[in-house]
Amino acid sequence: MNARRHGVLLVAAAALLWSTGGIGIKAVAESPLKVTFYRSLFAAIALMLFLPRGAWAKRQWKSNLVFAGSIVCYAACLTTFVVATKWTTAANAIFLQYAGVIWVMLFSPIVVREPLRARDAVAITVALGGMALFFVGRFETRGMAGNVLALISSFFFAALILSLRREQRAAQATVTWGNVLTAVSVLPFIGNDLRIGVGSFGILAFLGAIQIGLAYMLFTRGLATVTATQASITGMLEPVFNPIWVLLFLGERPSAFAIAGGAIVLAAIAWHTMGGEAAAEMPAPD
Repeated sequence: MNARRHGVLLVAAAALLWSTGGIGIKAVAESPLKVTFYRSLFAAIALMLFLPRGAWAKRQWKSNLVFAGSIVCYAACLTTFVVATKWTTAANAIFLQYAGVIWVMLFSPIVVREPLRARDAVAITVALGGMALFFVGRFETRGMAGNVLALISSFFFAALILSLRREQRAAQATVTWGNVLTAVSVLPFIGNDLRIGVGSFGILAFLGAIQIGLAYMLFTRGLATVTATQASITGMLEPVFNPIWVLLFLGERPSAFAIAGGAIVLAAIAWHTMGGEAAAEMPAPD
């Protein structure tokens, strides 16, 4: 297995873990900001424990301004997604957030000097079309504030991927301190009531340590050998996996349209992956 396909598998594994977020967040009765705080707190602790200290403690970014912008994008992406998931359906939030793959494709030539290719545009268009089939007769316009937040989250999601790809050596530091910033920023709004139930504690510990912490460890390692566009397209496995968790834990069977949509997304990802280029073959961002 070459390095690029190994990277794709790492990103796919991250997407699998991310896909548990929707059902996990919905299962917790706590407020969106409390969920955001504890999830990021557990993620930061897990990353500091399991990553080498040099991966997150040493200054590796060429610019403090870029580093600050990256961790702000990370914190904003996580926070807006959690609130959106609480305010609208988990499926709506995931679908709208993945509009971010369009921004990644459009800005990759400028930010990371990865060329815009017709193959990328075709794969993204087909995959988004497949995702749209998930919502035939089901897309809910209620909770429009949540839908708008999910769309805003897509911009932060794209900016995060591009910054992690550009400054790959410091990607793990970004996600570690991004979680710290998220927890610290949210704390003043919930500091007067930090109590959570035992069940909520277990779910939030999983969401932080595994669904966020481990997932981003895998994602940043995979991003070393795949392009930003490939990473964002492979990440679209997240909404494909999401109905599987709903089936396993809630017994809700996906519709025929959802199954067809999932097959289309998988086919688009496979087609793009088979004909893509390794990140190492691209010109350096600087």
